Amino acid sequence: MGEPFKHNTKRQLTCFSENPSLISGLTTRQGGVSGSPFDSLNMGLHVNDRDEDVIANRRLIADEVGIPLERWVMGEQVHGIQVKRVDKEDLGKGTLSLDTAVSGVDGLITNQKDVLLTAFYADCVPLYFMEPTSGWIGIAHAGWKGTVHGMAKAMIDQMVVEGASLDRLKMAVGPCIGRNHYEVDEHVMNHIPPEWRDEVLTPVDDSHAMLDLKALNTSLALQAGLRKENVQASRICTYEEERLLYSHRRDQGKTGRMLGFIGWKS
Repeated sequence: MGEPFKHNTKRQLTCFSENPSLISGLTTRQGGVSGSPFDSLNMGLHVNDRDEDVIANRRLIADEVGIPLERWVMGEQVHGIQVKRVDKEDLGKGTLSLDTAVSGVDGLITNQKDVLLTAFYADCVPLYFMEPTSGWIGIAHAGWKGTVHGMAKAMIDQMVVEGASLDRLKMAVGPCIGRNHYEVDEHVMNHIPPEWRDEVLTPVDDSHAMLDLKALNTSLALQAGLRKENVQASRICTYEEERLLYSHRRDQGKTGRMLGFIGWKS
C-alpha cells in the first residue's frame, strides 16, 4: 500500500481520498498567521499562542474545507479513551474557546453531514475511522496512554454499537512520532500488553526502548476485529518533518498543534 496521507494544499494532508464526499486529513504547520515558535498554522488554543491568531488559522481551514467553524466539534483531550457521539447540540463546541470543548473525551463519532469532527496533535497518534455504507465516521487522539488503554478498540466498539459494519469499517493511522525518535522508559513499557512488546519495542538499554506507536495501534485495531486490508498507517514522522509538521518532543514542548479532521459534505 502507498502512503495514505497525501498533500492536498499547502495547509492540508488528506486521507480516505477514495470518497469524494468525505473531507478528512491533517493540517500542516504552513500557510497560517501565528508567530514563532508556533509558526505558522497553529490550530491549538492551549499552547500560549495568541487566541486571535489561532482562530484566524481555523477560519482559513474552514474556508478550505467548506464547513464553517460553527459546525466544527472539538473534544477536551485528556489522554483517556472516552468516545462521544456528536449530535446537533454539540456543533461549535471548542471552536472559539477551550472552555466549551466536549469535556473528558478523546474520541468523536457521528453519522451527520456537514459536521467536522476535529482533534489536535503534535506527536500523538491521529486515528481516523470511516464506514461508507452506514455513514459512521470518527476521529480519536491517542498518545501512549490512549494507545495502551485501548482508544482504537473503544472507537471501533462504539461505532459498531451505533450501526457501523465491522467488516467494512476502515481505520487510518495518521502522521505521528516515529519509532526511531520515540524513546520511552520502563513506566511506559510496562503498560504495553505483553503479547505486543517484541513487535513494537526496540530495546535501548535495560530500562529504555524505542516505541512504535503506529504498529501498536494497528495491531490493537486488528485484534479488535478490523480487517487487515481496511487498516492503513502513514509512514510520515512528525519529528522528522520539521518544515511540515509540529513535534512536541523535537521542539521541547514549545510548538503548535496540527488539526486532524473528518466530515461528510452534503
